[in-house]
Amino acid sequence: MFKKEVYIQRRSKLKEKLKGGLALFLGNTESAFNYPDNAYHFRQDSSFLYFFGLDIPNLAGIIDLDSGKEYLFGNDFSIDDIIWMGPQPKIKELAANIGVENTEAFDQLANYLRNAKNQNRNIHILPFYRGDTIIQFSNLMEIHQTETEDFISVELIKAVVDLRSIKDKYEIEELIKASAIGYKMHTTAMKMAKPGVYEQEIAGTVEGIALAHGGALSFPIILSQNGETLHNHYHGNMLQEGKLMLTDTGAETPLHYASDNTRTVPVGGKFSQKQKDIYNIVLAANDHAISLIKPGIPYRDVHLESARIIAEGLTSLGIMKGNPEDAVREGAHAMFMPHGLGHMMGLDVHDMENLGEDYVGYDNEFKRATQFGLRGLRLGRRLQKGFVLTTEPGIYFIPDLVKKWKAEKINAKFINFEKVLDEYVDFGGIRLEDDILVTDKGYQMIGKRIPITVEEVEDTMKS
Repeated sequence: MFKKEVYIQRRSKLKEKLKGGLALFLGNTESAFNYPDNAYHFRQDSSFLYFFGLDIPNLAGIIDLDSGKEYLFGNDFSIDDIIWMGPQPKIKELAANIGVENTEAFDQLANYLRNAKNQNRNIHILPFYRGDTIIQFSNLMEIHQTETEDFISVELIKAVVDLRSIKDKYEIEELIKASAIGYKMHTTAMKMAKPGVYEQEIAGTVEGIALAHGGALSFPIILSQNGETLHNHYHGNMLQEGKLMLTDTGAETPLHYASDNTRTVPVGGKFSQKQKDIYNIVLAANDHAISLIKPGIPYRDVHLESARIIAEGLTSLGIMKGNPEDAVREGAHAMFMPHGLGHMMGLDVHDMENLGEDYVGYDNEFKRATQFGLRGLRLGRRLQKGFVLTTEPGIYFIPDLVKKWKAEKINAKFINFEKVLDEYVDFGGIRLEDDILVTDKGYQMIGKRIPITVEEVEDTMKS
């Protein structure tokens, strides 16, 4: 946990943004793996962590926006619990650690909420993403599960997004720690990428590094020599000379702050000229995007600039044709990069997206596009100092997508389909991803940059 003043200040700022009623934050419960006593590794709800800081199941926090009082609901551990778990703090001790004065047994939460409901007070909740939490809330309120949506508060969502989007110095320190673990994970994967090695050997080793540092993965590892599949979680292939291995992975610190990086390396340690040509286009797109990052710039503009670099590079190789700016305007580049440039990052690797992607990445000024590729951009609004985000351009040769566009003559004036199908259909995919902090005048890389140039990657793989 951070020091208690951090959580006191966060809750105080939230009170300033909301008009009245009460804000309820339900912590997560344990989730059974295959029988009740064998649970998945516990992961606390991120917004509960942000405001109440306690990484323990079966808790709830309430901020009374009218009286200003704050409450922690939970039960003290029994002697049976202590026999299995060891000595445990009391609820009052936990509350004192985060600056909350009022504590109640968990079974009093239902009475508190029903009284508020009977008094026609606003009960603000965030969207639930777990079925057991929906059931829990509906039971607490004595309502049907479908009625929980009536209590989701856009006012609370927007207030939480405003606060969590701006990372303070303590959060940045945690993100740098996550980055350092991620650096070890990626450089280890690079050194293991040899012909004859199975993907699962590397994936298992990489996950072990995250665990060995007291945390976990920030999301399931994407590691594959078939990198044209954007989120490829299958790790059963044996690496082959001449293929590219794409690794998209990150660490989560014990306080649950994330890293998220992607590197693509040649199996065996040496890029072919064809691989190098495509790789350097992606690298140029990534570096150009990073150079543009500063407060006030719409991230959609950064995405489009990155797409322009990709279109220009592919045109120079004869893979695309025509005017690159026109090609980007009409979305032709999206056959090769069908996703957005990046997303917010923090306590969640896709930060706060459980609150609604459009609330996090868009606003009244910037609405999500409908065009293929551009509609996949998770973050489009203007950047602010304190945002932490990813830049992750890529170029992929997806056989089914190429065949579909060719058959339907989609953007045919900008794409040399014959060249793609003849020379690149088995190429795979390349993605490069860095984590960036928006500073007062520009940007700062989170942590030490993982080897990324052709020379750096090849040297790392040799070492």
